[in-house]
Amino acid sequence: MSFTITGTGSYLPGKVVTNDDLTAFLDTSDEWISTRTGIRARHVAAQETVTDMAVAAARAALEDSGSTPEQVDLILCATLAGEYITPSLGCMVQKELGAHCPAYDLNAACSGFLYALDAAAGYFARGRVKKVLVICAEAMTRLMDWTDRSTCVLFGDGAAAAVLEPGEDLLSIHLSAAGNNDALCIPHVNGNCPYSGYDRGPASLMMNGQEVYKFAVSAMSKGVEKVAEEAGISLEDIALVVPHQANMRILEAARKKLGMPAEKIASNIDQCGNTSAASLPILLDQLSRQGRLKKGDLLALTAFGGGLTTGACILRWAKEKK
Repeated sequence: MSFTITGTGSYLPGKVVTNDDLTAFLDTSDEWISTRTGIRARHVAAQETVTDMAVAAARAALEDSGSTPEQVDLILCATLAGEYITPSLGCMVQKELGAHCPAYDLNAACSGFLYALDAAAGYFARGRVKKVLVICAEAMTRLMDWTDRSTCVLFGDGAAAAVLEPGEDLLSIHLSAAGNNDALCIPHVNGNCPYSGYDRGPASLMMNGQEVYKFAVSAMSKGVEKVAEEAGISLEDIALVVPHQANMRILEAARKKLGMPAEKIASNIDQCGNTSAASLPILLDQLSRQGRLKKGDLLALTAFGGGLTTGACILRWAKEKK
């Protein structure tokens, strides 16, 4: 037994920052950003906490599935950082929802949703749960160096959630990691220990764009091929690829490697940017609510992220078209 997705939800902050808005303090332009990334705007959590966004997405997913917090057996939160090192974001969401179940966080950066799905599948296989709430929430704009135009223009904030229940709709899944802190990293904040001689550097994202690009294109295309083969399907059987939203050039290069038509690659990067772990499930929820997913569709989910991590799966969509 694996699971089926019975509900999805997402939350995007109300504040929208366009590329033109960024020109007020960055040496950039809408053309420079959009032609290199496909991004034209992103949502910024000006007032919301990560917990606020996670709870809003969770409530939307529970409502979509016809579930209550009291029915949830496990909460898994994929995030780079909540408000606290401890308590976890999962525990904060549990508190705000009024749930009464175990809750914890996992960090696989932008691959977090797929890592959480795989973890959840293990609980279902052991018969330990009947309803799992998976949440991905990120405030990436708070982890940026806003003087670095090569990175700060890429990211946005948001959250998404999915309710999982017993089923057989996860047909295959594959995760991988290749430890690397040179391609992409975010150092932790420094404390004030008088005995520490270790300087972690600024607590903001640093990225080698060319190295990440090469890794991402290969990881995303090979990931889809691998899980399709493991599921016993062809690429032609896939109704839609739902990828992590990092950069339109990456998506286009991966699409060409797969030999798939453009209409089979879903994207919302133009209005959301890269929201790390939240990007794939935000897109999934939007596709569902737009009526673009039909019951029985075979979806390929694929992602890569800091770590470096990768994940891909073949998922049968079981919800009726909205």
